Parts: sequence; structure tokens; C-alpha cells
Amino acid sequence: MSQRESFEGRLVVGFDGSDTSQRAVKWAEVEARSRGRGITLLHAVLPPVTTGGLGVGLPPDLDLVEQLEQQALQQLDEYAAGLADVDVETAVAIGAPSAVLLEASESADLVVIGSRGRGGFAGLLLGSVGGQVSAHAECPVAVVRDLAPAESAGVVVGIDGSPAAESALAFAFDAASRHGWSLTAVHAWDVPAYDLLVVPNGPVPVPLADVADDEVRMTAEVLAGFRADYPDVEVEERLVRSAAVQAILEAAAAAALIVVGTHGHGPAMGALLGAVSNGLLHKATIPVVIVPPAPQEVTAA
Repeated sequence: MSQRESFEGRLVVGFDGSDTSQRAVKWAEVEARSRGRGITLLHAVLPPVTTGGLGVGLPPDLDLVEQLEQQALQQLDEYAAGLADVDVETAVAIGAPSAVLLEASESADLVVIGSRGRGGFAGLLLGSVGGQVSAHAECPVAVVRDLAPAESAGVVVGIDGSPAAESALAFAFDAASRHGWSLTAVHAWDVPAYDLLVVPNGPVPVPLADVADDEVRMTAEVLAGFRADYPDVEVEERLVRSAAVQAILEAAAAAALIVVGTHGHGPAMGALLGAVSNGLLHKATIPVVIVPPAPQEVTAA
């Protein structure tokens, strides 16, 4: 059975037995129950590479690959047996962790990973795997460094009017409605440097008042439709002239979840860039969900 078929409509958790991957499973259990979905514990097996003469890489021994796969599956099954009140499946895939998780994202509802792991999923946060998965996954990706305190409630979402930010809003409103949380929408913006605003043969930098008015109007327009669709969600708007990462972290001091898009407009006026998403993954202690733009929005762009 292909991964696309196996993971259809499920929450896929990258699992290697590390503490952070176990916390990722706990978070995924709660999320899966709220969605009425099941979870799949997925482990990537990357067989050791051997070299022959002249340093030429040799294909791994098939018996060794099968042995590693069976050992990983046994460990997954043993761990899954201790989970209750949720539909749990296990899967082992041969390949690089980033490739395995990205393929899973093609059909999964959500990919969940710990901030750092060991073995096949080592360095998810600070290494290349976490960055690749968060930036290129076709479904939202939740990165769990630690679970939010039990008393935490509310979701904080960063917005800037980009397609990815609107997808993040849709995810955040849905999560708030399912969990009975309030939602705080943070639009952090700053005045770009003079040289970013100067266009050859163009006007001088725009007046600060005009920038602020545009930000307020854009924020209200983006939120209006979601307010109508989710009348049960209490919404707070925060328009802050500040660096986006710091503004979102401050707003999330008592929150249970942070949601942002993969990237925003560009380097000026509060864009939620990949740098912002990456900064939150490094600094946030509560789970962070990175949401890609919807496929039709990517096509239109």
C-alpha cells in the first residue's frame, strides 16, 4: 500500500522514541480526538551506507534493511499498544526522514514532529529536516518542543494578508472552535528601511500614517469573513508595530498554540516570512503549526 493511501485523512507523527517525539504523540492524540481522526506513528529507516573500492557507494544489504525495518516496527507497535482512546496505526518507511515526511504530507491531514529527535529524525528543529518539512510540506506541520501548560488556552495566529497567512487563519479558527479557545490575531508590521521603499524614478517613502491605515484596513478585511464563519470564537486583534516573532511570542504567553503561514509578502511591512516561521520554531516553547497556502492560492500566485 502506498503512503498516499495509508495516510489519507490521518495525523502522521514522526516518531523515534525520543522525549520530544513522545510529546508530539501526546499532542497529536488530543488533536486527533478533536478532529475525529486517527494517528499514524511513522519512523524513517535510513540504512547505513557502505563503500567499495575507489569509495563507490554500495547498495545496503537487503537482509539488513529488512531487519532494521522489523525492529523499528516492533518498537512502534509496542509504544502504540500503550495509547488509548484514539485510532493508532504504525508505519516504517525506508528513506531520508525529510523525504518520508514530505511524502506523507501529500495525503495526511497534519504532520506532527518533535522539535528535536534522535536516530532517523535527529535535528528536526535545528537541522535541515525540520526546515525542509515545514517549508515544503503539502499539509500543515505541527512542531512540538513541549506541551503547553494544562491551564493554557487560546490560539495565536500571525497574519499579513498573504495566501499562506489566510490559510493559517483558517487553521487557527478551526482549532479555536474545536477546542473552545479564544483567538488572537497578531499583525506585526514595521516601517521598512528607506532603501527598500525607494524605487528608481519613483516616489519618496510613503507617509507613516498611510502605512498604518493600510495595515488596519487589511487586518479588518481579512478577519471579517472568518468572524462570520466562526461566531463561537472570541477574537482579539493586535496590530503591533514590532518585529513579528517577538510580537507573536508576547501574545502567546498564555496560549496553547501558535499558528503561522510558511511565508508572507516579502521583506517589507510586516511580512510573515520563512524567517519568522523559523524564528518561532526556535524560540516558542508551545506547539507551533506552520500552514502552507492552499493549492489554488499557490496556482493563482
